[in-house]
Amino acid sequence: MDDDGRYRDGRSDFIRGAKDIAKVAKKQVGKKVGRGVDKVADEYSRRSYKRFEEEDDDDDYAGVQSGDAGYYRNDSRANDEEGHSDSTEGHDEDDEIYEGEYQGIPRADSGKAGGLDGVEAAQAQQFRDMAAYEGERRKDQEELAQQYEAILQECGQGKFQWTLYFVLGLALMADGVEIFVVGFVLPSAEKDMCLSEPNKGMLGLIVYLGMMVGAFVWGGLADRIGRRQTLLISLSINSVFAFFSSFVQGYISFLFCRLASGVGIGGSIPIVFSYYSEFLAQEKRGEHLSWLCMFWMIGGIYASAMAWAIIPHYGWSFQMGSAYQFHSWRVFVLVCAFPSVAAICALTTMPESPRFYLENGKHDEAWMILKQVHDTNMRAKGYPERVFSVTTIKTVKPMDEFSDIGDNAPWHAKWRLKLTQLFHQVWSNFLAIFSPEYRRTTYMMMAVWFSMSFSYYGLTVWFPDMIKYLQKQEYSSRTKVFVKERVEHVTFNFTLENQIHRQGEYFNDKFMNLKLRSMVFEDSLFEECYFEDITSSNTFFKNCTFIATLFYNTDLFKYRLVNSRLINSTFLHNKEGCLLSDVSDENNAYMVYFVSFLGTLAVLPGNIVSALLMDKIGRLRMLAGSSVISCVSCFFLSFGNSESAMIALLCLFGGISIASWNSLDVLTVELYPSDKRTTAFGFLNALCKLAAVLGISIFTSFVGITKAVPIMFASGALAAGSFLALKLPETRGQVLQ
Repeated sequence: MDDDGRYRDGRSDFIRGAKDIAKVAKKQVGKKVGRGVDKVADEYSRRSYKRFEEEDDDDDYAGVQSGDAGYYRNDSRANDEEGHSDSTEGHDEDDEIYEGEYQGIPRADSGKAGGLDGVEAAQAQQFRDMAAYEGERRKDQEELAQQYEAILQECGQGKFQWTLYFVLGLALMADGVEIFVVGFVLPSAEKDMCLSEPNKGMLGLIVYLGMMVGAFVWGGLADRIGRRQTLLISLSINSVFAFFSSFVQGYISFLFCRLASGVGIGGSIPIVFSYYSEFLAQEKRGEHLSWLCMFWMIGGIYASAMAWAIIPHYGWSFQMGSAYQFHSWRVFVLVCAFPSVAAICALTTMPESPRFYLENGKHDEAWMILKQVHDTNMRAKGYPERVFSVTTIKTVKPMDEFSDIGDNAPWHAKWRLKLTQLFHQVWSNFLAIFSPEYRRTTYMMMAVWFSMSFSYYGLTVWFPDMIKYLQKQEYSSRTKVFVKERVEHVTFNFTLENQIHRQGEYFNDKFMNLKLRSMVFEDSLFEECYFEDITSSNTFFKNCTFIATLFYNTDLFKYRLVNSRLINSTFLHNKEGCLLSDVSDENNAYMVYFVSFLGTLAVLPGNIVSALLMDKIGRLRMLAGSSVISCVSCFFLSFGNSESAMIALLCLFGGISIASWNSLDVLTVELYPSDKRTTAFGFLNALCKLAAVLGISIFTSFVGITKAVPIMFASGALAAGSFLALKLPETRGQVLQ
């Protein structure tokens, strides 16, 4: 009896075990079928590494999810596979999904359902409800953000990030150089190109206009074709046209080259910060992005030092006749293209942002880059044996993809279609930052960016102009005045400078190999005089009379003779073009470079403080606090009545306000999701350049008139910016959206 019972129990256990084996086998078959369907459905997951396939066959991602939201030996794909196995159990054959539907091929009997033909049924299967699809995509993005942060924690902060730091720093340095180039070469270029005051003003503003266009265009493209690729294209355009601008002779061609160069470099700031942030874990993101800002300062120092070393050396030049001249300022323009060229060479060794790949469904490419980051950091830290434990990562399928018009279409039609689709994608992405979800944030950021840029750029250009005005006043105070002097049979062969001669009489005098600097002759008489090889600057003859006077090889053109009479006088072999004098402004030029050098170097303490405190006190406190202190410092401008006082105030304002810029850059990166990050950053940076143009135009118009208006505008804009900044959400300690 006991034997029979044991036999029945053993038999029932055997049958139960056989059923379990059959169930497991069926489950495994369902998994394989579900996986095959997924691979056909998602074109971004077709490629798979052998390692993943072997692990799938061995354990079917049987691991558990990490406690810190990282997917280690498991992810949503594994969960989907479980869902496929469950869904296949107990389903009738009629309810099973026909595999061809994933390829857009309808079932043979699909025309029966609802009176739809095969094509309509395929379209109904292919195009889902957009609202539901967007919700699903949003969920995928949220899961990816959490998982990506956990993966960056595993990769660590080390050699890879520091290498990328210096590479992207070169691109940011090129942006800093671009701001200063035109301002430094303008005093020399205006003589080379005979620039009028309106032309000089346009040349000063054209770089900002180019950067405004470039920031918007490259920022939008970087969200569609990739950060690295877009940055390479923009830097290439910048370096090519910067090189050409060094050699072109005409004003229009030089203006166009600087405009194109500005368009190229305009993509640097929005792409660099977004690109670098996607390799940084949240606990150190603010600090390292602030350290990156130091390269903009280094770019300004580089430009000032090169201008100081190169431009005053007028021997560094050559000319081919009177048509082609290559002076030292052109050498300076050429040297200023080096940071951009160096950034291009270095960037070719760096990978694309893995976050960009994941946001566009490219799992395998992103995994390989993250593994490279992990292995590089672990080897540098002395742990080469540590293995990258992440096998699969959540990916987000893009909202829209490029369509193909067939292989038989002409190449220009294909390119036109691709460019049209790319334009619509970039534009729709731009409109998305004004959607209800981001509208308030975008408008607030626009106000903060505009107020910061209006006051900062307006004042930083107003300061040097005020210094020049004070220098001019001081120079004018040393002007010597001579009245009713009579000079006969004298040869002048030395420099005459900063003098006014009124009602003088000059008879049979010779002016030879002479330089006239800031000379004014009023109501004077020149009789039987001889002018030979004269080079002048800021020199005029007003209401003068010339009798039997010869001008040979001089630059005393008719516009220098104001309301003057010429009686039996002759001009022979006038100097052509606008030749460089050996510059009465040489000391002033050195002062401009020195002031720019000090103003740029003064931001170093602010950079260090903001980097150390960014992740401790938060972005908003840093932004609002720095703006308030900058606002208070504006009121000290009323005490700037000397050259040294203005230089000190310039350094003070720059050192304080840099913390606001650093926190604003970090905040902009963290407030927008990855698929809209560079688009939003580019748009805000473009608005920044527009505000800079307005600020420069308004502030400089009050130089020598009043200080009250610039003080009121700057302090008001900074106060408004600090108030609005407090209304923004704090992003410290949050994962990158």
